[in-house]
Amino acid sequence: MSEVKALSLLGLANRARKVISGEELVVKEIKNGHAKLVLLSRDASENTAKKIQDKCRYYHVPIMWITNREVLGNAIGKESRVVVAITDLGFAKKLEILLG
Repeated sequence: MSEVKALSLLGLANRARKVISGEELVVKEIKNGHAKLVLLSRDASENTAKKIQDKCRYYHVPIMWITNREVLGNAIGKESRVVVAITDLGFAKKLEILLG
């Protein structure tokens, strides 16, 4: 139930232009210090998951897991997405609570 609420909030964050999607763009946002939370799908490839987890660990960005890429993509109104970054602290904190 709380994942449903979190995905609804993610859609709202996307409409507020506080969501970045796509592996390379997310890595760039993590390095720039703009990413406040990263959401990674459980069906991401091993290489992608390792790369994102390593960057998040190094730059101290929290990371949360989402069921799969279709669910993550649908939440932001796009086709399947493996990884997204939240750039707003308020949205990030609330999503952490809902997904935690």
